Amino acid sequence: MTAHNEAKMGEIAKTVIMPGDPLRAKMIAETYLENYRLVNSVRNIYAYTGTYKGKEVTIMASGMGMPSMGIYSYELFKFYDVDNIIRVGSMGAYAPELKLYDVVLANEIYSDSNFAKVQNGYDKMYNYPSMELNEKIIKSAMELNIPLHQGRIYSGDVFYKDDENYKEMYDKYKCLGVEMEGFALFHNASVLGKKAACLLTVSNSFVTNEETTSEERQKAFNNMIEIALNTL
Repeated sequence: MTAHNEAKMGEIAKTVIMPGDPLRAKMIAETYLENYRLVNSVRNIYAYTGTYKGKEVTIMASGMGMPSMGIYSYELFKFYDVDNIIRVGSMGAYAPELKLYDVVLANEIYSDSNFAKVQNGYDKMYNYPSMELNEKIIKSAMELNIPLHQGRIYSGDVFYKDDENYKEMYDKYKCLGVEMEGFALFHNASVLGKKAACLLTVSNSFVTNEETTSEERQKAFNNMIEIALNTL
């Protein structure tokens, strides 16, 4: 056990599906898993372990932002011997072709965060997923006949930016959209020799100013969740 996770060794599966929202983790477990049990509730960061079509899996929240994702993913990889983490989260779309509820797979993440530099001196602005895990996700989406966009995503430290310029992020850095956890997840996986992927659903568009409600973000991202679970 750690200061942030009360699960005992063996209570967390080798693959973890990781939404940001604890209530989304609860919803996924209740909707999709069999024989699930709550294995962590410290700080209400819920983790549930059960089976999906006979395969063991843990659904655990990461909280919001890179510091939170950094703590939970590091502990899962380092202390619970987790092999794979698939983040399932929301994103704001910069690309005009992306619509609400479209599913996007990150094939690289750009960030101006200092997370990786402070963690171990890594000073590059890009981090990458496991290509093996991404290939499984692509195959899973094809099997389910769910359209899947792929591309570079911006991972930011700040939600409310005074100088937000999505057009620069899209035109200059070729980022399809923005989220807040993937860069830390990918970095921890790289540091610890593990596998990570970041699967996202468009919750709002900077282009059209459309957005989903908090309830919709909690309950209506089924395509993304089913793709992630089907990789098992």
